[in-house]
Amino acid sequence: MLNLNKYEIIAETIQQSIYDQKLEQGTKLPNVESLMKQHNVSKSTITKALDTLEKRGAIFQQRGSGIFVRRQRREGYVSLLTNRGFTADLKEFNITSEVLKLERMNADDEVKMNLHLEENEEVYYVERLRRIDNDILCIEVSYFPVKLVPYLNNEIAEGSIFNYLTDALKFNISFADIYMHIDELNDVDAKKLDLKQGNPALFLEQVVYLATGEPFDFSKITYHYKHSKFFVQATNY
Repeated sequence: MLNLNKYEIIAETIQQSIYDQKLEQGTKLPNVESLMKQHNVSKSTITKALDTLEKRGAIFQQRGSGIFVRRQRREGYVSLLTNRGFTADLKEFNITSEVLKLERMNADDEVKMNLHLEENEEVYYVERLRRIDNDILCIEVSYFPVKLVPYLNNEIAEGSIFNYLTDALKFNISFADIYMHIDELNDVDAKKLDLKQGNPALFLEQVVYLATGEPFDFSKITYHYKHSKFFVQATNY
């Protein structure tokens, strides 16, 4: 299990149970008291776990009626509002990473601004081609400050960097700022994606933060328009 708080571990356990049992929307889950006994924790811990699941769109709660499974996303869709990584988001598929480039370098002005770095601070630059089964999903370029991520190699980058950060480095990942726009591909990126220059693409930039509020990941992702599908689950209407 990742380096998570108790309520986050419980949220993961409940969500995995919903997934494993293929529970339909509207299926009633155990009430708060039953979950407290099952996990041997306080009411506040269960409440936090349920709030986390509600924000993810996994459940909905009705006062006086109970806790229910919410309709799950369609298979193969990437959440635009997650910072859990493709491996967790698309676990029913084989997600692979081809490392195109990995090097340690001085941060340029854009990277310094997004990662709150000083002059001459170093980052790891990682460029990967991500595939979903055999189809190209995206080009992902990421920058990690060396002061927080002191070591990266090809073996780590070919797997799940997210899991490495949470398991090996014990990162407590909290939130992300995400920016998106649609534009045409240039010649370089088009060749990497096996597309034509001028084809459309979704360009996404994100800055991911630790629970302390310190940014540790600035990434630019260029999605293949034929192989990427997205969803957003809205709440609090």
